[in-house]
Amino acid sequence: MSKNPKLITSISKILVANRGEIALRIMRSAKEMGIKTVAVFSEADRDALHVRYADEAVYIGLGPSNQSYLVGKKIIQACIDTGATAIHPGYGFLSENAGFAQQVADAGLILIGPSPTAMEIMGNKLSAKAAALKYNIPMVPGTEEAITDVNEAKLRAVEVGFPILIKAAAGGGGKGMRIVEHVEDFEEQMQLAVSEATSAFGDGSVFIERYVTSPRHIEIQVLGDHYGNIVHLFERECSVQRRHQKVVEEAPSAVLTPEIRREMGKCAVDVARSVNYTGAGTVEFILDENLDFFFLEMNTRLQVEHPVTELITGIDLVKEQIKVASGEKLSFTQDDLKINGHAIELRVYAEDPNNNFLPDIGTLQTYKTPKGNGVRVDDGFEQGMEIPIYYDPMIAKLITYGKDREEAIARMIRAIEEYDITGIETTLSFGKFVMQHEAFKTGHFDTHFVGKYFNPQRLKSSDETEAMIAAIITMRLFNRNGNVNAVEKSVTKISDWRKNRLKY
Repeated sequence: MSKNPKLITSISKILVANRGEIALRIMRSAKEMGIKTVAVFSEADRDALHVRYADEAVYIGLGPSNQSYLVGKKIIQACIDTGATAIHPGYGFLSENAGFAQQVADAGLILIGPSPTAMEIMGNKLSAKAAALKYNIPMVPGTEEAITDVNEAKLRAVEVGFPILIKAAAGGGGKGMRIVEHVEDFEEQMQLAVSEATSAFGDGSVFIERYVTSPRHIEIQVLGDHYGNIVHLFERECSVQRRHQKVVEEAPSAVLTPEIRREMGKCAVDVARSVNYTGAGTVEFILDENLDFFFLEMNTRLQVEHPVTELITGIDLVKEQIKVASGEKLSFTQDDLKINGHAIELRVYAEDPNNNFLPDIGTLQTYKTPKGNGVRVDDGFEQGMEIPIYYDPMIAKLITYGKDREEAIARMIRAIEEYDITGIETTLSFGKFVMQHEAFKTGHFDTHFVGKYFNPQRLKSSDETEAMIAAIITMRLFNRNGNVNAVEKSVTKISDWRKNRLKY
């Protein structure tokens, strides 16, 4: 239990130091709690939905994030000027910046998140490992400290055994990460990893781990208060990724047994306890082909994929964050928490799956979201808006919920088909590909799903077939006599299978 329990502080106004869908999502929960909100916005976001939704809005700079959303002093000043007493950082931007967290505390304001100390320790993979080892958390075999000497690092790599993974200590999102299959490639790959880590994080520290060849990415949601109470809210499966970044997430995992779930949950709580964690956080693990799990890192913020946890537990994580920051004790225990049903999230990015998932910035000429039972859309856009070039290209999070995994998948396919977006390419077609793939449906997949199964040509062929069928159906609607010869003659080299499809 904390030696200095936090006194309950009334939070009447929150500044949301973020943008887009997460800013709106936070503001909606705050509004339900009777709390006023302040938006901050860049020049690129003057007409953004989160700016219109908030009770107040403050301009903080030009479009590039290093001139707006990443400038902590501007955000703190906006908080002071509007009389807000707390800041919610969302995810990304300054959400895991220990220096900013300390500046907020020094200004006499409340950060809705963990302490600067917890952020600092868990923000570095090596210090996070050291903290977790106090509780004997399972670790992937490798080094427990940074290595800069290439020759020494090569010797350690040989001891660990190839293939190995070189990882940036301060890294994330796959930056500063290199897989090395053979010893003769080690020196070059280490130099590349150090260079990329230095460029991306200003810290070239790297360490070595045994490379798990068929890993699944499993993360555990935790929540702690200022009185030593910490619970976990079960797991999320995040193995469908591109460029080491998640695209599809679900809760619960299709492969965890109740025994493994309990063990992983206990380990996640212990990791949080190692830094006296408060608020919402996520402990990430990799799961190998034998269902053995190993600690990866801890994210000291709200995750993008938190909605799937909310749907299976009935807990509003943003409201819980605010309550904890106010000094309230958790109102439930571990025994109170149960898994109900199944939830799946697809990140709808403005990216072209047919072109290596490259961003496809443009205007949302058509934007109509799906509706109906078991469908949730967290977004920050509307029809006619442009996707700014300065930020992450995520348009929305499409989440479906069902009584079981099969129903959640079926609803996701239906929702994807109902989602109408034109003007830009999106990951919706990729999401449908995933939902319909046998490996995903059976739960037999890992983080190499895209490399193993996804072929852009298959997706393109499917899209062309559907477009052709839609065109012919449209023509038939205009010609009740069914005279579509002109259309059908223009479609060359159609297989018998496609011709048979046209009959129905």
